[in-house]
Amino acid sequence: MSLAYPVARSLEEAIAPGVRFARSAREAAAASPGEQVEGLETSWLHLPEEEARKLLAAQGAEGPAGHLQQYEDTSGHVVIAVNWWKLVPPGTPPRKAAPVPPPPPTPDAPAAETDHTDDLYFRRGRTKTRRRKPSDPNQLDLFKPDRDA
Repeated sequence: MSLAYPVARSLEEAIAPGVRFARSAREAAAASPGEQVEGLETSWLHLPEEEARKLLAAQGAEGPAGHLQQYEDTSGHVVIAVNWWKLVPPGTPPRKAAPVPPPPPTPDAPAAETDHTDDLYFRRGRTKTRRRKPSDPNQLDLFKPDRDA
């Protein structure tokens, strides 16, 4: 059985009964024409234990599995992770913005260093080439044929 995730606009819609399921982003886009799939979203629900059991039982044995997982937080309370395909209106810009380039260096501030290698890396000889010790020529005598025989 492969994993299938609800296709919804919000978390409330994703856990509602009768929601559509899709296994891939392409399948989710085909199931919801006129809307754009932003990606696979993971949301966390902090619920009382009884409500969490009801939510997990509503999933059913024959229904798709994998979109609800039960966890426990540090204080022992039940937390449900819900994975779902998030729909957004068409033309919405992507959520992940391009990385912001670092500002140019100013005369009074040094340029930002991009090398994160510290001196400990070079101190212990990790970058040195290791020379092999020459083998003892007498060691090879063990494998020479006996000339007296």
